[in-house]
Amino acid sequence: MLPEEIIKRPIITEKSMSMIPQKKYTFEVDRRANKIEIKKAVEQLFGVEVEKVWTMNVKPKRKRVGRFEGRTKAWKKAIVKLTDKSKTIEFFDSLI
Repeated sequence: MLPEEIIKRPIITEKSMSMIPQKKYTFEVDRRANKIEIKKAVEQLFGVEVEKVWTMNVKPKRKRVGRFEGRTKAWKKAIVKLTDKSKTIEFFDSLI
């Protein structure tokens, strides 16, 4: 898979933004990607050094609109920690 296919989008929440000073960044990733592929994709896309990757599968939630019931999609979340000597990801710096 290409790096652009692995990293789908950044996760911008209050909790994920509070982890940026510790050089931890959160992304939605392809469900088939493993930690090694995620690490390589982040390093290629953003030009940084990755120290560690945590992944988790987010289960779908039930949603209702009136009498109709559906589900949100299941997705995979990755938290990426950069090394101390690595530069930060510029996209997230503009949000702080």
